[in-house]
Amino acid sequence: MRLKTVYILLVLLAVVAEAEAQHNQVMYYMNIPQNHLLNPARRPSNSVYIGLPVLSGIKVNTGNNFFGLSDIFVQDPLSDSLITILHPNYDIDDFLSGLSQQNYVEASATIQTLGVGFNIGKDGYLFIDINERVEGNLVLPGDLFTLAFKGNEGFAGSTIDLSSLSGEMQYFREAGIGFSTPLSNKFRIGFKGKMLFGIGSVSVDNKALAINVGEDYSHSFEADVTLNISAPLTITEDADQNIETINFDKDALESTSQLVEYMSGLKNLGFGFEVGAVYDLTDRFSLSASVIDLGYIKWKDYVNNLNVKGEFSFDGLDVTDVVNGDATLDELGQDLLDSLENSIEITHTEDPFKTWLSPGVTFGGSYRLNKTFSLGLLSYTKFVNSNIREALTFSGNINLGTAISAGISYTISSGRYDNLGIGLAARAGIFQLYAIADRIPLAINNLDTEGGTVPMPGELNIVNLRVGLNLLFGNKIRQREDKPMLEVL
Repeated sequence: MRLKTVYILLVLLAVVAEAEAQHNQVMYYMNIPQNHLLNPARRPSNSVYIGLPVLSGIKVNTGNNFFGLSDIFVQDPLSDSLITILHPNYDIDDFLSGLSQQNYVEASATIQTLGVGFNIGKDGYLFIDINERVEGNLVLPGDLFTLAFKGNEGFAGSTIDLSSLSGEMQYFREAGIGFSTPLSNKFRIGFKGKMLFGIGSVSVDNKALAINVGEDYSHSFEADVTLNISAPLTITEDADQNIETINFDKDALESTSQLVEYMSGLKNLGFGFEVGAVYDLTDRFSLSASVIDLGYIKWKDYVNNLNVKGEFSFDGLDVTDVVNGDATLDELGQDLLDSLENSIEITHTEDPFKTWLSPGVTFGGSYRLNKTFSLGLLSYTKFVNSNIREALTFSGNINLGTAISAGISYTISSGRYDNLGIGLAARAGIFQLYAIADRIPLAINNLDTEGGTVPMPGELNIVNLRVGLNLLFGNKIRQREDKPMLEVL
């Protein structure tokens, strides 16, 4: 039973950590209020929309660029069963050959707590959004995996540069107000300003990190890395100012007033900005572009900085010992912690720090075949620190007035060519229910374990979901004299 549980956890880990991060591009050309989240110039056809708290928008998004379920679970070359990456028969060389120097894992979640949009003037549109957001990313150098799985034999007499190792996770609230307006009958622009309220953050500032492997396979570790934290923690030091303990400060949030003050994020303020445009090149063909999530947060509340600087030696980190059963992951981690504790100096400060949002840039084109059906092309580029994530999406979109809006998409991203997405929004009276998903599993394989059979999506690459319920009032579909076809603004 324990082995079956381990396999299930591996599947869940791959589902959570395997997808290339997307932004639900399929909703870009759908007739739903949330499409302005990708481009503030876009707007739905209704005159007024109200997003119900929490229910109006829930988005879950995960991703990485270096492994998937098909990499973790493979056919055993000596049998008909599936094996995992930790099995002795697994071809680890094949896995390592597919790694790059910067291998990333991302995860994010957004809950819309308030959404309002309504017409202003003749063709203007004003919208207000309040969202709870969690954003996290981790970048792992390829050599770190080689060292872990193959040991240090291939690095004798060389230096492993790990300066690209980075990561951060932050929880914040954004309150934005924006508008869109036409500058002509073909050109529409939109802007959005945001206040950001930081609630918790952990980030790594990596100035230098390297492992020197000697000819005798000994390791020396050089580091100048700072861990910046904004969270209610208590850090105690001894008489020599060495870190003794790090504990969650329960007393800091014991009263309701303290908890409300902390969750308000008023002491960790930031600002953001977004801009977009839509241009009708012809009666059928339109172009669009936008830049979203430009901004930063200055963290001042419950701030702790832990700086690791210096050099220490250790015997190595070799996961093959775990694979062969000679050691456990706990023992491996404890050996590393013991080496750190005995050899390196950690200093503690309480200096404010700044984190930046991850900007996204979109370029799109849409061709209307008739009044209800259009084809779309959308390029989305996301900048995460010094790393770039790119995706190209082809879509077919149907908008049947205000009653039905649907889209099906195909996305190419990070060398993956099997990402099928679908979105559907249906309106009944004032209620509009929508659901959007990327990377729909088309095949299910059965993983045989000692505890039974575990169903597993065969080629799961994308996990990206968005669902919500909107209240819609009125309609803004009209026939323009200069356009012979029905238009949804």
